Amino acid sequence: MGQTIAEKIIADHAGLPTVVPGQIVNVPVDMAMANELSAALSIKELNSWGVDKVFDPRKICLVPDHFTPNKDLNAAAIATTVRAFAQKHDVRWYFEVGRGGIEHAVLPEEGVILPGQIMVGGDSHTCTAGALNCLATGVGSTDIACAWATGEVWLKVPTSAALEYTGKLRPHVYGKDLILYTLGDLGTPGATYMSIEYFGDVFDNLPLADRFTMANMAIEAGGKCGIFRFDEKTKDFVEATPRFIAERPAYHTFAPDADAAYAVSRKYDVTHIEPQVACPFSPDNVKPVSEIEDIKIDQVVIGCCTNGRLEDLQRAAEILRGRQVEKHVRAIIIPGSQRIARIAHETGLSNIFIDAGCVFSTSTCGPCIGGHMGVLDADEVCVSTTNRNFRGRMGHLTSEVYLANTAVAAASAIMGRIGSPDEL
Repeated sequence: MGQTIAEKIIADHAGLPTVVPGQIVNVPVDMAMANELSAALSIKELNSWGVDKVFDPRKICLVPDHFTPNKDLNAAAIATTVRAFAQKHDVRWYFEVGRGGIEHAVLPEEGVILPGQIMVGGDSHTCTAGALNCLATGVGSTDIACAWATGEVWLKVPTSAALEYTGKLRPHVYGKDLILYTLGDLGTPGATYMSIEYFGDVFDNLPLADRFTMANMAIEAGGKCGIFRFDEKTKDFVEATPRFIAERPAYHTFAPDADAAYAVSRKYDVTHIEPQVACPFSPDNVKPVSEIEDIKIDQVVIGCCTNGRLEDLQRAAEILRGRQVEKHVRAIIIPGSQRIARIAHETGLSNIFIDAGCVFSTSTCGPCIGGHMGVLDADEVCVSTTNRNFRGRMGHLTSEVYLANTAVAAASAIMGRIGSPDEL
């Protein structure tokens, strides 16, 4: 029996010819990442074990991004703890505020994680990096502490799901719509502990930004990871990153065997898919935008780790250029990284947003987790390009979050209600 991409990567790291779903193996990690919240817990664990030295400071990544810039004294204390740990152990990949951004955008664009590697992260959306043909998965803070101490992590080999996308996309339909449509089909438990493999000719005409969006939301279907096949677009992206340009590190790519076994297989013809909206209170409660009622909104969030890449901002700016955000709507733009923010300033994208009446924020998870920079009050309604809309996710328990792509979010900000760019 052939092997899937995840099975090949795990077998390669475990030094085994093959592995099978359900098998438990120990594997060396190429990168062990944490944000300030998960890192603080991992540091506490290491201290309780009496561990005073990490296995390899070159294979640890720390990105303060959830409650940073520090939102209060508690957040400041956590950030100080993580900063001191990074300095003590000379952690190579420590991204201070103003020099990084949101972990799931920063690591791929800097070249911290490469194709064929295994990365564990103290955040469920670590799977974002799977767009680069690697196995990236979220784990608990205790597992991160173990990885920092030993350089290894245990994995149960996941079953796999094959999702193929064919056809021609309609205007204003992007990777976000494909993954929302898929979640509407599979449901949030539909790929529990599976490695989701995305492929199909649709991706030939989409930038890598859309792959990151879809890999990011593999976890919303319960996935262990989301992985794309390696192609020239992947190669071009990886080999243009600062780390690769400076160091030329070797990497290995993996493709599934023709007779690989999949627990779930789906084929989607995207031709008739219109922009999708996930309604409260689950990412799989999905409707086409044309079926959304006249729902007045209070806030729009565009960006963050799921849709905060340059192409995402460009799509939103195309809609907002020369227009104004409706007077009762607050619109917040959050680039995924400082690098993206700089390009937005240099190319005038940020001016388009500011001229339209938006806030152009620093890179932070902020409102996505109800942390800061846009927390919702009781009964407020938000259209967001983030990845989750569970009850209370962005603030008050009676607030509501609708998930959509950046063009739909921008159009909704202008109209003051959920709507399609086609209406403009």
